[in-house]
Amino acid sequence: MLTTTAAIPSVPFAPPSLGDAEIAEVVATLESGWLSTGPRVAAFEQAFAAYVGARHAIALNSGTAALHLALLASDIGTGDEVVTTPLTFCATANAIVHTGARPIFADIDPRTWNLDATAAAAAITPRTRAILPVHYAGRPADMLALRAVAARSGLKVVEDAAHCVEGVSGGTKIGSIGHFTCFSFYATKNVTTGEGGMVTTSDDKAAAYIRAASLHGLSKGAWSRYAPGGAPQYDVLMAGFKYNMMDIQAAIGLHQLARVEDMHARRTGIWEHYDEALAGLPLHRPAPVAAGDVHARHLYTVLVDEQGAGLSRDRLQQARRGRGIST
Repeated sequence: MLTTTAAIPSVPFAPPSLGDAEIAEVVATLESGWLSTGPRVAAFEQAFAAYVGARHAIALNSGTAALHLALLASDIGTGDEVVTTPLTFCATANAIVHTGARPIFADIDPRTWNLDATAAAAAITPRTRAILPVHYAGRPADMLALRAVAARSGLKVVEDAAHCVEGVSGGTKIGSIGHFTCFSFYATKNVTTGEGGMVTTSDDKAAAYIRAASLHGLSKGAWSRYAPGGAPQYDVLMAGFKYNMMDIQAAIGLHQLARVEDMHARRTGIWEHYDEALAGLPLHRPAPVAAGDVHARHLYTVLVDEQGAGLSRDRLQQARRGRGIST
């Protein structure tokens, strides 16, 4: 058995919440003999599409793959521009670059830390093909305003919802608003499969493209070829990628999704405790959530008042680490 001598913080950053159901489903998957993309991936996709209210959900091996294929399905390529936020993980910009397009960074709203609609509109040029908002820390971006900006210029909206699986913007579930919504199931995310991602869309043609492109451009995967009633023949429709999710991952995701609202309620309670405990300290707590929105509570982010606190953000982080608290 693999062991490690690395010290584990007494308060680790974002450990996964895994229960007996996830473990039992993974064991059952291993015992089934079908490990790669198969019936559990299909079940996870169906459950996820129903949860967010989209017509299609395509499971992939990462949120980065989800962004890449959503951009390609939007016909974005060399010479194009995509307006996005600089306050994000590098995968958001990397996915744009991998299409041959150029990321154009527009400023954020200092209250929400999300892409500002006015700044996004000002960044649009004749080369712009899409707007890519990020629902930072789990706070939904102002999708009503951003969609209006996109509509005026005939642009696609590709959402990076890596932090925001439970989110609601203006009364509408994240995952059913933009042309494409991309989710991450990395180990630290609210719903995890260890590694993994999902694209949701209600565009039938785009969904078919993403599904084929995620598995080398094949017209059908191994499960549909070798399951009862299947036929082994397939066509190669395009030069695709190896972005498919495995059943082992989906086995975890199925039960994570079943618990998603319970876990969200628990995080909301912790969030409220932080709000109360940090009141009056020299820092800026997250802004209240807008009416009609649901915050996914992925990250509780604060701004340190360095002058008032008498120490820098980095010094504070070092002090917390010295007490075994990860951030």
